[in-house]
Amino acid sequence: MVAPPYVQNPKSMRIIPVIDLMRGDVVRGVGGKRDQYQPIRSLLCEGSSPQAIGDAFRRLGFGEAYLADLDAIGGAEPDWSAYDVLLDCGLRLWVDAGAAAAEHVAALASYRHGGRALDSLIVGLESLADDRDLPPIINSVGPSRLVFSLDLRAGVPITRSPRWQSLRAEAIADGAVEAGIRRMIVLDLARVGVDEGVGTLPLCRHLRQKLPSLEITSGGGVRSFDDLRLLSDAGCDAALVASALHDGRIVATQLAM
Repeated sequence: MVAPPYVQNPKSMRIIPVIDLMRGDVVRGVGGKRDQYQPIRSLLCEGSSPQAIGDAFRRLGFGEAYLADLDAIGGAEPDWSAYDVLLDCGLRLWVDAGAAAAEHVAALASYRHGGRALDSLIVGLESLADDRDLPPIINSVGPSRLVFSLDLRAGVPITRSPRWQSLRAEAIADGAVEAGIRRMIVLDLARVGVDEGVGTLPLCRHLRQKLPSLEITSGGGVRSFDDLRLLSDAGCDAALVASALHDGRIVATQLAM
C-alpha cells in the first residue's frame, strides 16, 4: 500500500488510535450499537486481528493506543491474550475493561506481560454503578494512572449512578474532579464511526476553561484534520481516532506523537 500525503498534528495535540476489541477481533464501532459491530476492514493492513492492527499502528509511528475491551465491558473476563499481543507490538495501552470497583482496577493494575504493565486504566461512567465508588478506585492506583471516561450518547450521560442520573455532563465532570480525577475522556458514543463530526466541542471548551489542569481527551466523530484542529482549539490534550485512520482520511506518520 502506498501511503497518502501526511498532515501535521495541530498544536502537538496527541492522536491516540482506538482498538475496539470483541470476540478476539478488532471491530468497527458504529454509533455505540455494539450488537452490530463487525470486524474492521482497514486500509492499513490485512485482517482484523489484534496483531495485525497493533503492528499497523506501530508501523505508522504510534506508541500508544486506546483499547476498549467490549466483551469485558459487557461483563466477561478481560481478553488478557489480546493485551499480551498488543504489548508485544510495542504499544502502551489505555484499557477500558469495564472496571467498576477498586478490586477490578487492582486486577488490571497488577497485570504484567514481559515485564510490561498497562499504561492507563479507564473507569467508564457507563460501568460505574455508584459515584461513591470512584474515590476508592482512585486511591487503589492513584490519579496519574487512572482515567475517567465521561460516556455520553448524543450529549446525554450514560450512567447507572442514582445520584448522577439527573445531572448534566458538566456537573458529572465536576463531581469526578472533586473525587480526585485528573485525567478525563469525553466520549460521545453516538458519534463513533458515523461520519457526523465531533460533538464534544462545547463540553471540552467548558471543561478547559473551568478546569485548566485537567487532562482532556475527546473521543467520537473525528473525520479529518479539520476536526483535529477544532479539538485542539477547544483545549483538548488528545483525541481518540479510529475510522478516519483505517479509511485513510487521516494519516499518521507526521503527527506529533
